Amino acid sequence: MNRSDYTREDTGNLVLLEHVNLTIPDQRLATAFYVSALGLTRDPYLMTGVTNMWINLGRSQIHLPHGDAQRLRGHVGLIVGKRASLIERLRAVRPLLEQTRFGWTEREDRVEVICPWGNRYDCLDPDAYAVDLGIAYVQLDVPVGSAVSIAAFYREMFDASAEVRERNGSRQAVIAIGGHQQLVYAETPTAIAEYDGHHIQIYVASFSGPYERLAARGLTYGEETHQYRFAELVDLESGAPCFTLEHEVRSLRHPLYARPLVNRNPDLSNRNYRLGGEAFGGVY
Repeated sequence: MNRSDYTREDTGNLVLLEHVNLTIPDQRLATAFYVSALGLTRDPYLMTGVTNMWINLGRSQIHLPHGDAQRLRGHVGLIVGKRASLIERLRAVRPLLEQTRFGWTEREDRVEVICPWGNRYDCLDPDAYAVDLGIAYVQLDVPVGSAVSIAAFYREMFDASAEVRERNGSRQAVIAIGGHQQLVYAETPTAIAEYDGHHIQIYVASFSGPYERLAARGLTYGEETHQYRFAELVDLESGAPCFTLEHEVRSLRHPLYARPLVNRNPDLSNRNYRLGGEAFGGVY
């Protein structure tokens, strides 16, 4: 093997996109959508009360604290299993979600699903990805002209693998996370909604270096032992803001890093039960 091929194995400093956090006003509707429709699993150990719920998705999660509904300014790419099973589940919950914004559209390469509060999830074909269950990407809508600066921000602040690409007539900053996940910032001429406080959480291998660079620019807050936060993506030359998205940044020493997550097999029921078939059997 040519040793130069080993560069393909490099992943950059960002290790895992662990969760997306969106407040929701109704756990009953959230259960119908995330658990019954998407086939995901409510974490049985943490946040089991009525003020927050954590939804397991492979090695990642969607956090859903109680509050006014938040809207991601973009959409999330999920891998949740085969299309036929997903469509069957979506049809089954439709009566429960009739008075909400819930709906779905089948595309050639995905099923676009809208949650009860208007957030969009692209459910992708697992055969096209290296994992069978998980978050593949979070895509955000950003102002025209900002993609190059955003890519440079992650490259310089985080030692991340970041590139700028053209896709469907739009320039995008694509930030690699681990071997299978991405943050995508897609330029759009459409007016972008006001930021409502939703956030993402990432794990980084080198924790102190990015903190020092961000703190030197006055961008950090919420410092704790194993994590800190920042929200402003800025042009590194001018200091002008590009986009606002709170990042919860954790070190690999955080006690929740690599916590085993329970992922159930959504195709199993009391009618087709097989002993030992409860857990999701895919690789993630």
